[in-house]
Amino acid sequence: MSRTLKITLAYDGADFCGWQVQPERRTIQGTLADAIERVTGERVLPQGSGRTDAGVHALAQVASCAIASPIPARNLVKALNDVLPTEIRILSAEEAADGFHARHAATGKTYRYRLYRGEICPPHLARYVSHYPFPLDEARIEEGAALVEGEHDFTSFAAVDPERGKDDEEVSAVRKIVSSRWERQGDEFVYTVEGNGFLHHMVRNLVGTFLLVGKGTIAPADLPHITEQRQRSAAGPTAPASGLWLVSVKY
Repeated sequence: MSRTLKITLAYDGADFCGWQVQPERRTIQGTLADAIERVTGERVLPQGSGRTDAGVHALAQVASCAIASPIPARNLVKALNDVLPTEIRILSAEEAADGFHARHAATGKTYRYRLYRGEICPPHLARYVSHYPFPLDEARIEEGAALVEGEHDFTSFAAVDPERGKDDEEVSAVRKIVSSRWERQGDEFVYTVEGNGFLHHMVRNLVGTFLLVGKGTIAPADLPHITEQRQRSAAGPTAPASGLWLVSVKY
């Protein structure tokens, strides 16, 4: 008899080609599947709460899978960490209700984007932040961030996902942003956004657009108009993956 596991994991995504398993490429999902097979002897494909891109990191990603192994969930944490590369750590494993799916059951997510504003980015931070030492009006960015809160069609901030098949769900681009804010934390200017879901590249595209606000290219008041256009070309460029972190998933 199989049982469903809910696994919470953290990872440094700098040297991975994203979450989604890909042939001949190092991915988080594929590496986790290999570890589960080594520990239990079963080949399963753990389903994540979302598909983080290449270079994106996670403090608490959630994955689910069904296994038949009787190994207690608490023992799986140590066993998996013993065989996983150090860039991936299992934080917890617990039995979940039958049919639990990490993505389908999620009700909200929080992401963080770290922008390093100092002139010289320390080497030990370079993999985990986006370095932007150029002039920015941070007050304008803070003002603009609140203007994307609420329920909107975020097509203007969504990239086409090449990994999404025609049978995948999430056809609608409507999402609800509960909180959107920037704040200074020492040499870093940090964006934290919480919502009921996010489209492909949505957070990075929002950040790229906020940078246009900070440079004076567009005004904070332009953000609602950009959203209303529902055209990717209306928004700013995609910010680098290195600064993005999946902070938590709500259920």
